Amino acid sequence: MKKFLNVTLILIIISILISGCSQSSLKQTYAEEPMIRVYNTVSQTTTELPLEEYVAGVIAGEVYNTWDIEALKTQCVLARTFALKYIEDNPEIYKEKGISTNIADAQSYDESTINSSITEACKQTRGEVLTYNNELINAYFHSNSGGKTVLASDGFNGAENLPYIKSVSSPENSENSKNYNWSASFTKAEVLNALNKMGITLSNISSASLGEKTDSQNYKTIIIGGREVNLITLRNYLGSTRLKSTKLTSAKIENDYLKISGVGYGHGVGVSQWGAKILADQGKNYQQIIDYYFSNVKFETIY
Repeated sequence: MKKFLNVTLILIIISILISGCSQSSLKQTYAEEPMIRVYNTVSQTTTELPLEEYVAGVIAGEVYNTWDIEALKTQCVLARTFALKYIEDNPEIYKEKGISTNIADAQSYDESTINSSITEACKQTRGEVLTYNNELINAYFHSNSGGKTVLASDGFNGAENLPYIKSVSSPENSENSKNYNWSASFTKAEVLNALNKMGITLSNISSASLGEKTDSQNYKTIIIGGREVNLITLRNYLGSTRLKSTKLTSAKIENDYLKISGVGYGHGVGVSQWGAKILADQGKNYQQIIDYYFSNVKFETIY
């Protein structure tokens, strides 16, 4: 009888342990609103702010404060998740300086345009983040998808396709959004300098054309002077605010300039900010908008 009870007790303990292991939680939760270290790239100073105050500044820097509150709430949840994930993934950089206000490093930030709509959006989503399998997600967002978002592997060099990232049609067009159509011109010297940084040496550039295309309708490569060039890397060196996306429509050499045209603005992964604005105008709430762009993510309030 004792032997039977001992075996039963062991089985119960094992069951409890297994159950406990399966009910994992986020790496970090908070009893109250956390503070966040913010590195201002203009003043080159680090300031510690309440997280919600930082999120409000990000919303003001990333989107228009006149947008529907559901679009603002969408950006609040993304920005909050992005910040906490950044801290988790970049402990040394964060410890040294904090999270940068440079859009190329993290998120844009502009406290000067915070208004009552942004404040209310933060209040209504206070402490809310996005998770997948009890982990903070990579809360990717961009300005304009050009009509379709892309997989992580198509938006970033060497990125793995995450289970919650999907490619979907997005409602932007040239009439209802900014930065849908764009064109840019680069001097041959600018292009040669960028190629040199990429380890590609050319003496001259006589031709340019579009290269390999992905299923998401953006381009992996561009052909310059007969050389196939990684477009994501080239965009980084030429400047992502000028070469606005890798969803190109043309590339050519004209009057000693490399002239490129395309649609969309940003890497194209995750939530399109203009797409979110349009969906909000159509009556979608922030959770519906986020669920449209991500798969099977969970909304969690962590403080």
